[in-house]
Amino acid sequence: MRSNPYSTEARANLRLALPLIGAQLSFVSAATVDAIFAGRLGARELAAVAVGSNAWFMVFVLFMGISMAVSPIVAHRLGAGRSPQDIGGFLRGAFLIAILLGLAWTSIMFLTGPLILSFLDLDAITHSMASDYLKTLAWTGLPFTLCFFLRNGAEGHSLIKVPLIAGIIGLMVNAGFDWLLMYGHWGFPAMGPEGCGWATVISGWAMVAVYLGFYRGLAPLKALNLAGGPWLKLESQHLEVLRLGLPIAAMLTAEAWLFSIGSLMVARFGADLMAAHQIAINFAALCFMVPTAIGMATTVRVGLAAGAGDQIGVALRGRVGILMGLGFACCSATLMALAPGLIVAVYTDVAHLAEPAVHFLAFAALFQVFDCIQATSNGALRGVKDSYVPMLITLAAYWFGGMPLAAGLAFGLEMGPSGIWWGFVFGLGLAAAGLCTRFLRRGQRLAAQAREAQDKAPRNFD
Repeated sequence: MRSNPYSTEARANLRLALPLIGAQLSFVSAATVDAIFAGRLGARELAAVAVGSNAWFMVFVLFMGISMAVSPIVAHRLGAGRSPQDIGGFLRGAFLIAILLGLAWTSIMFLTGPLILSFLDLDAITHSMASDYLKTLAWTGLPFTLCFFLRNGAEGHSLIKVPLIAGIIGLMVNAGFDWLLMYGHWGFPAMGPEGCGWATVISGWAMVAVYLGFYRGLAPLKALNLAGGPWLKLESQHLEVLRLGLPIAAMLTAEAWLFSIGSLMVARFGADLMAAHQIAINFAALCFMVPTAIGMATTVRVGLAAGAGDQIGVALRGRVGILMGLGFACCSATLMALAPGLIVAVYTDVAHLAEPAVHFLAFAALFQVFDCIQATSNGALRGVKDSYVPMLITLAAYWFGGMPLAAGLAFGLEMGPSGIWWGFVFGLGLAAAGLCTRFLRRGQRLAAQAREAQDKAPRNFD
């Protein structure tokens, strides 16, 4: 009996996705831990961490997006049978790009942090704590860009346990130093939100150490001989990282900035509403890591098929990834809709924050379906190195759809933070429709071309 190709591919995708889900959850869990630790200090501390982390994430996602080009490029080369020496040469140049981008990240943070805070109507104490937190987070640029590139090189080889282990270690280091530096245990000064920032910096370097250990000790990565070739050398092949990565970065930035600027808009309604908003958006982000990981696995699966010239496989693998994202969305939306009170209780025991946080979780449940579809569709499109048109779709959806509606409802019609959340829902819906349609049409076209080529191929009747 023949196996169902959809179930076969779903199992193959899950073998990649499950460890990536763990890696993604460990990453976003660090932000969750930060929010929980800050929430126990008070509403001002939570608001300061919320404002600072949203401003930081606006830069973070830009450089993460550029690095995501590495995974499909490596997968294509593996699918085409390229040698470890060839892939290692490409990764050495990509690593140099990562160093340059990390320095740029730090510079941008120091320049833009005070500017962002100047637009917000924060009280003096919250503003001071957020400023200290942002200054500290500026030093995360270099370790995090190195992590991004090393991680995507491993993922392109389908070595998905590498980012899982690195992420778990990073989470443990981050939580430990949050406890030490925010509260002042074991003789350390109680630094509050600033201590949270230093914990993030230290965890970033811990993850770099873990990745370098794998590249020195794990056979498929050791074969790349990452440390054995010329370093200060960039070639035309390395420009593909920027050609593919910049549109990916623009897509991710468009979505991240929709949420980050929306969150900063919420801050204008007071520290309490900002803290409640942060609880809901943080839990939504936690859930979003699952379709993000499925999208990453789909990128690798589609990229391997594309590199091998398997056009029917490209179409099948992309469709399965999108359906898996949709299935998870139904589960996470149901949880948010049925148990919002339990979710909020994990973050805070402050009574006046719970009611608005539960209200915001209802919106988060609503946009889960759209968010999951757009994330997995994006992953499938990255697998075929399709990033320019998806970038245009994303920019239009979020910045000509979602953001104008959010601002108009929140301030024009005076709906407050609820209007901002409606803007989130609308923008994600437009992006999901556009990206999913583009991949399905492209997949149908590739599959039709492959079948036509098979029909025209000469047949051997001996």
